[in-house]
Formats: sequence, structure tokens, C-alpha cells
Amino acid sequence: MMARIAMIDRTGGPEVIGWHDVTLPEPAAGEVRMRNSAVGLNFIDTYHRSGLYPVDLPAGLGSEAAGVVEAVGADVTDFAPGDRVATFGPTRGAYATERNVPARELFKLPDAIDDRTAAALMLKGCTTEFLVERCAKVRAGQTVLVHAGAGGVGQLLCGWLKAIGATVIATVGNEDKIETAKAAGAAHVILYKQVDTAKAVREIVAEGVAVTFDGVGKATWEASLAATARRGLVVSFGNASGAVDGVNLGVLARSGSLFVSRPTMFDYYVTPEERAAGIARMFEMLERGAIAANIGQTFALEDVADAHRALEAGKTKGATVLLP
Repeated sequence: MMARIAMIDRTGGPEVIGWHDVTLPEPAAGEVRMRNSAVGLNFIDTYHRSGLYPVDLPAGLGSEAAGVVEAVGADVTDFAPGDRVATFGPTRGAYATERNVPARELFKLPDAIDDRTAAALMLKGCTTEFLVERCAKVRAGQTVLVHAGAGGVGQLLCGWLKAIGATVIATVGNEDKIETAKAAGAAHVILYKQVDTAKAVREIVAEGVAVTFDGVGKATWEASLAATARRGLVVSFGNASGAVDGVNLGVLARSGSLFVSRPTMFDYYVTPEERAAGIARMFEMLERGAIAANIGQTFALEDVADAHRALEAGKTKGATVLLP
């Protein structure tokens, strides 16, 4: 079986992504051969490509995709050819027309969820689930700050938080994104590049926010500390503007005895039971209308380098889906 796959043999800019024709072996024991119909684009893909998150080279990219089972290996009993499935990793290599995937990383798609929605939502939706409900444990009545509220995860955070009774203050990079963040669930929106974010937050809630979700990183770190209330929590879960380094525990003390977490998804989705519970909760919030796929743009799969450029330049809105 021939497949078209993306690989990198060195780290760097989007230009290091190369495409190759390969012959797939039959699925090994515990594996499923999956034909992709839609592939998700996520910021973590750019971290693997750039070397910010080191990977063994040569390496595939991408972890999120939806498609159809074409063949199963020995000992696979939960899936059969023709099943609609999706995955969000942790095995990378989703930038491909077809690939062999560990069956334990797949789950069946409900009939009501189309492939593009699944590819746009699975990783981001489950990321939102663990951030809100298992990492920060946000409660109704709390006021929460969400950086990049018009982005893929940002919109999901806004919707999820509103649905559980929190008040959301979102930041966005330009005026075009204000209405997007509000439509997603933000009660207040701040243009963080134009104003003092922490000052603007404290004009809304004088004591500061209970929780700050910061997927931007270096550019918003100081504002996150200054905007968070005494004994509040800063959840730093991304590095869109660069990695946060040199974290000073003394600064956390001076900022109000703050807590900081730098979580990664697969420390919260370790066991089959954790994965099943997180996915079920995400599907529940999707069915309630609290969250949506929010697909802002699509790219041809082999134009993924252009998609990386657009994502890193802040020129995308919502989720991006790659189409084989």
C-alpha cells in the first residue's frame, strides 16, 4: 500500500517539511491502518518542527486526524475495516494520506460528528477539557483570563468556561478578532498589544482573575502574573510567542503567592480510563453547544508548510484543517 507522508530530517522553518512516497507494511499486532480524510493542525506541530520540543530525527509531524480503518493487525478486536475513527496521538505522523497507528490511540467517531469537525476538535477539545476541569479545576462564579481568545484552543476555552458558569476575559491581537472571542463566550475582550493587559483586567475585576490560561508564552507571561489574583493559578500551556524561561519563584511570591502549572496533555490522558472519560466529557460539551469546531480555514495537506507559516504569523482564525 502506497502512502504519501511528510517528514523532517532537520529542525527549522516550514521549509524543512518534505513529502515522500512510501510503501506501508501490513499493520503489525495491535496496529490499524488508517486512511486520513482530514488532519488537524496544532501549534505543537510547529514546536516539533522547529526543535523547541526535541524529537528524534527523521520524524513525522502531526498527531490529530480523522479517517477510516482499512486494515487491522493481529489482536485488534475493537476496530474493523470501514470504521470511522480519529486520533490525537501521542504518536506523531498524522501528516499523511495513510499510516499504521496503534489501536490503543484510536476511538470511534459518533455518526453525528463529521471528519473535519473531528480533525479540528479532538486534540484541542480534549486539551480544553483537561485544562479547565482537571488542571485548573475552574468553578462557577470565578473570573478567568484566556489569552488568544480567538485562537483554536482559545475559543474552546471561552465557550467551555462560560458553560460551566465562569466569567471570561479574553485577550486578542487585533480588532478583527474581538467579535470572534465574544461569540465564543468571552464577556470582555482586551487588545493586549495596544493596552496594559493587567491594568485592563483589574479595571474589570479589581482583585485580579482566579485563573489565567496562557498559551502565548513569552509575550504575555509578565501580564499573566500581574493580572492573576492573590493565590491564583497561571496555567502556561503553550509557547506561541516563544518559551517562558527563567521563572523566578521570588516573583511568584511577590505577585501574590501565585501557583503556576506547565501541563502537557498526555500527563492527563495516560490510562485508557482517563482517555475515555476526557473524550466523553468533550463530546458532551460539543453536544450541548458549549464548544464548536470553529474551522476558520482549510489547506491542502501538501500545503502544510504554508499552513505553518500562517499559524505562526497569527493569520489564522479558529482551527485549521488539512485535507488530503
